[in-house]
Amino acid sequence: MGMQQEIIEALGVKPSIDADEEIAARVEFLKNHVKSSRATGLLIAISGGLDSAAAAGLCKRATDELTQETGMDYMTLGVFQPYGEQEDIEHSYETARSLGLTHTVETNIEDTVDEIALEVEHGMRSIGQYRHLSIPGKGNVKARARMVMQYALSQELNLLVVGTGHASEAVAGFYTKWGDGAADLMPLGSLTKRQIRQIAVALGIPDSIINKVPTAGLWAGQNDEEELGVSYEDNCDYLEGKAIDSRVQKRLESYFMKTNHKRNPIPRI
Repeated sequence: MGMQQEIIEALGVKPSIDADEEIAARVEFLKNHVKSSRATGLLIAISGGLDSAAAAGLCKRATDELTQETGMDYMTLGVFQPYGEQEDIEHSYETARSLGLTHTVETNIEDTVDEIALEVEHGMRSIGQYRHLSIPGKGNVKARARMVMQYALSQELNLLVVGTGHASEAVAGFYTKWGDGAADLMPLGSLTKRQIRQIAVALGIPDSIINKVPTAGLWAGQNDEEELGVSYEDNCDYLEGKAIDSRVQKRLESYFMKTNHKRNPIPRI
């Protein structure tokens, strides 16, 4: 078996999907976990991008069905988490409106992140490192600060935290360990970016969100494809079993090998 097939099997990706079937299966997955954990619903951070919009749509459908089936109130809590002023924050609110979310909160992470960065810089000075936290380093602090706030809310409200991770990110390890890579449930986990777009269309996500340039939003001007040097078109083709340029394939497989630590359990002895 070649490495491409090994990666496809490891991430559980299908060569093609039926959007309605995948939605039904993933909604059922969410419902089963809410019931078995005795939670009162789901929490999803809505960034304003495609992935979180699709995940939010699945969450809303799951909690609506649970409410209808049991007669009890289940909620999907949408959380908006800008760092200071976020240019596209309206896309987060647009997503929530399009899905009919009635429970939303905004938790601005700017003060928290800046205080953490300052303390880290003080710590570095004590070992002779007189510099500011790097841009990627501060970006990771942002992702982890967001998750801290999500789990604080989820504990107070007895909700399960839903992540937006998927196969197109997992193959490259393109997420922050213990940040957006941390969650109770990952309903998009075995899907490619292309397949998530199919699901988003079926869920009625606005075109402005579906066609948006993908970004992790951790620093100004960040762009997923430019940062990775691989287009999502090639990424999806590779994971769906198609042939791609050998140089791009090698880059993806190199990312996969380098980031095994993100996907594997913590080593222990």
